[in-house]
Amino acid sequence: MTRNLDVIIIGGGVVGCSIAWELSKFQSKILLLEKESDVCYGTSGRNSGVAHAGFYVKPRTLKAKTNVKGLRMLPKICEKLGVSYKEIGKLVIAKNEDEIPYLEKLKKQGKENGVKGLSIIEEEDVKRLEPNIKGIAALYSEKSAILDPFKLTIALAENAYENGVNVLLERKVTAISRENGKFSVKTTDGTFNCNMLVNSAGLYSDKIAEMVGIYEYKIYPCKGEYFVLDKSKKNLINHLVYPVPPKDLGGLGVHLTPTVDGNIMIGPSAEYIENRDDTSNTAEVMANLYKEAVEILPMISRRDFIHSFSGIRPKLIPPHSKKPADFVIEESPEVEGFINLIGIESPGLTAAPAIARIVLNIIKKTIKLKPKEKFKPYKRQKERFEYLSNKERSNLINKDVDYGRIICRCEMVTKKEIMDAIQNPLSVKTINGIKMRCRATTGRCQGSFCMPKIVEIMQELYNPRIEEFTLSGKGSELFIGRTKDLRKNDKRGG
Repeated sequence: MTRNLDVIIIGGGVVGCSIAWELSKFQSKILLLEKESDVCYGTSGRNSGVAHAGFYVKPRTLKAKTNVKGLRMLPKICEKLGVSYKEIGKLVIAKNEDEIPYLEKLKKQGKENGVKGLSIIEEEDVKRLEPNIKGIAALYSEKSAILDPFKLTIALAENAYENGVNVLLERKVTAISRENGKFSVKTTDGTFNCNMLVNSAGLYSDKIAEMVGIYEYKIYPCKGEYFVLDKSKKNLINHLVYPVPPKDLGGLGVHLTPTVDGNIMIGPSAEYIENRDDTSNTAEVMANLYKEAVEILPMISRRDFIHSFSGIRPKLIPPHSKKPADFVIEESPEVEGFINLIGIESPGLTAAPAIARIVLNIIKKTIKLKPKEKFKPYKRQKERFEYLSNKERSNLINKDVDYGRIICRCEMVTKKEIMDAIQNPLSVKTINGIKMRCRATTGRCQGSFCMPKIVEIMQELYNPRIEEFTLSGKGSELFIGRTKDLRKNDKRGG
C-alpha cells in the first residue's frame, strides 16, 4: 500500500470505523490504524449495545445533537450492512414517589432535544409491559433500541476495506510530526504520511493530541462492570429497564439490557480508575451489581450468570465533578488538518454515524472528495443459522454440508459460520475475532466444548504454527511448549 495518504484515522472503534466507512464512498486514499489485533477492541466493544433515544443528554450540546441525529441514521445503516437492530423501547423505573420528578425532568429534557415517543406511565402500565419489574411509575421511550456493537463496528470496517480503505491492525502510533503541511505518523510497524489526521483513539485520544502539541485535554478512565445472564432467562424482561440513578452516582445506574442475541446484561457500575487498560472484574463491585439488580428484578439468581466483563469510559471530567462534559469534535485551531475526537463516551455508539458526518464535512473543506461510482454496501452479516427456519437450514445444508456441522452447541454455530468468520476481509486470526463475528464460545460453557474444534478448523484452513494461536493477538498465546498434533484423523466431521 502507499504510505502517502489523504487521511489517516487513528482508532478502530465504532466512531473511527464510521468515519472510514463514510470516506470509503469517495475517491481518496484513506488509512485506518488500530493498535489492537482487531477493530472494536476497546470501549466500543465493552458497552451495553444500546441505541439511546437522547433524553439523558443536556440540550444544545454536541452530545444531544449527535445522539438524536445518530439514532435516526442507525436503522438504515444497520439494514444496509446486515446488522441486527431492534427497537424494543426503554423503561426508566421509579421505585418510589420521590423519584417521579426525575422522570419528569428526563421527559422535558428529551422534548428539548427533539426526542419522539416519550411518555410517563403508571404502575399498572409498568406491570403490563414488564410483569417481573418492581416500580410505581416509569418514563417509557418507544424509540430506544439495541444492536450488537461488535457486528456494527466490524461491518463498517470490513465494508470500508472492501471499498478501498486500508485497515492496518496491531499498528500502535508512537509519534507524530508535521512538516510542510503534512503529518508523518510513526507506528510500531512503519511510518505513514497524510494531509489530514483524525484522532479517534478513545481512551488514548488525549495522548495522541499531546503528540502534536495539544495539552488541554485529559481523559479520566471510568470502569463499568457487567454480568451476563444465560439465554434461558431472556423472557424475564421485554424492554431496556433502567432505574432512576442514585444522586451520587456518575452514571445512569445499574440497568437491565436485553441483547439482540437473547442474553440479558446487568450493569454497568461506575468507578474511576488509574489504569486505562484495567478491564478486570472485582468481587465487591459485582456483589453490589447483583444486589441492585435484584431490587428491580427479584427472580434472578447467581446461578443464572454465565459471564462477566468490564468496559472503560473515556471521561473528560475528573472524579466527583458535577459539571457535565461535552464531546470534543473539531479541527484543532492550533494544528491545521488535525481533527480531535475526545471524550466520546456514552452515547458515543448511537452518535457515531452523526459524528462521522461532521468529520466528513470538516475534511471536505480541505480535500476535494469525488464520490465513487461503484461504492457498494456489502451485506457481509448473514442471518445466523440458529434463527433460520428448518426449511432455510435444509436449503443451506444442501448447498454446503458444513452448515450441518454444529461446532458451538450453546449458540448453535455451524462449521461454515466459523469458517466464514476466520476468512474475514481484515485477516483477523484470533479466537476473539471469531467470537465477535459469529458468537462461538459465548454460550453457557464459554468455549469449553467448541474451542478445540475451532482450533482444528483454523489448522484446516490456513495451517498455522501452534504458537500462532492467540486469544486476542500478541501476548495472549493459547499454546506454549510441546503439544500433540491437533490434525488427527477425526472422522466425525465436526
